[in-house]
Amino acid sequence: MPPASPPLRIDVLTLFPGLFEGFLRESIVGRALAKELVEIRLWDIRDWAEGRHKQVDDRPFGGGPGMVLMAPPVVAAIEAVRAAAEPPGGLIVLSPQGKRFDQARAAELAVSGRLTLVCGRYEGFDERIIEILKPELLSVGDYVLSGGEPAAMVVIDAIVRLVPGVLGDAESAVDESFGPDGGLEYPHYTRPRDYRGLAVPEVLLSGDHSAIARWRREHRR
Repeated sequence: MPPASPPLRIDVLTLFPGLFEGFLRESIVGRALAKELVEIRLWDIRDWAEGRHKQVDDRPFGGGPGMVLMAPPVVAAIEAVRAAAEPPGGLIVLSPQGKRFDQARAAELAVSGRLTLVCGRYEGFDERIIEILKPELLSVGDYVLSGGEPAAMVVIDAIVRLVPGVLGDAESAVDESFGPDGGLEYPHYTRPRDYRGLAVPEVLLSGDHSAIARWRREHRR
């Protein structure tokens, strides 16, 4: 049964929508889509490019290596996608120049209602795209990726798992790393009880729930 409230909608603009196919079918994100708790739409920026060759990039003015994403097709694509439904929601460009993405921002975006993610490629965006649309710039870390698609997947995965009803256990999103207390998760154990001379801590086998809770608090990393 669909949720009573509208699902979280995430629009993704990319030059390579095929990169998302497996990601959107599998695991938690795939189950969230199947349960209609989120809606994710992929858009090919080339659909807004003009000319016979649907050009979306060109050489940078001033010289230098690589190619730069052109303003006209990217701006046209973003404006059309955001106008396709109301409200337009937040606009995020995945960029190494952006603020570092974290769990607190993921929690905010999970209840935002609608979000548009824009994936860069090549040497980046014509700066006029940023000046005209004034998006939020978001980075997933201080390293270089071939494009914004893997970064968008990181953001989507972190957000979707926080949408109510997505995780099987309502406490799962709370009782894990970077939860409300900001700590990292405690150690986990499962069968067998002894493995290569290493035994499961006795308190976890005791059935004493208060003692177990205390042990877990004390062992959050």
